[in-house]
Amino acid sequence: MKLTAPIAALCLLACAGPAPAAGPQLGRNLAATCATCHGTNGRAVVDGGIASLAGVDRERLLQKLAAFRSGEKSATIMQQIAKGFTDDQLDLIATHFAGQK
Repeated sequence: MKLTAPIAALCLLACAGPAPAAGPQLGRNLAATCATCHGTNGRAVVDGGIASLAGVDRERLLQKLAAFRSGEKSATIMQQIAKGFTDDQLDLIATHFAGQK
């Protein structure tokens, strides 16, 4: 009876495992949230009114995201989306899109 709680805790720890590290696909996975508006892999529909992100310089993308976050640049939803990511996550997303050709 007295061992039930420690055994249960040990089982939970064994099942939890280590936290996943930032793997090489993390930027791609984070960028997937952008696909609805900006297209798969950042290739928006031509003449759709929304910018393609594929191949855009990383620094330029980070500047735009910072402008959305601060409210300097307005958009329907980008302010909220940009605020939902950490600086490191935004860097991974921008790096991913910059690498798309």
